[in-house]
Amino acid sequence: MKEELLKGLSEEQIAKAKACKNQEELLALAKAEGVQLNDEQLAAVSGGGLCMSTPTFTCPKCGSTNVSAYNQTGPAIVWFCTCKDCKHKWTV
Repeated sequence: MKEELLKGLSEEQIAKAKACKNQEELLALAKAEGVQLNDEQLAAVSGGGLCMSTPTFTCPKCGSTNVSAYNQTGPAIVWFCTCKDCKHKWTV
């Protein structure tokens, strides 16, 4: 795990993160700890990549199309979206 992705976490949270066996455990831990993952952290644990324009998402809160989205593949593709204008986050 890249050390720069652990910035801002407590020593206890870092130890728990390093003990995770897979991406699903790491995502569940972040949710349980109330940790907001930044775009780089989310991409690192979700197995996705940054997609700036394909597909294009529209923020349901402010209507902006200035959105970054990371995808996670598995039984279904899940997109984790963040509006760059109002900072609203949602999944598709």
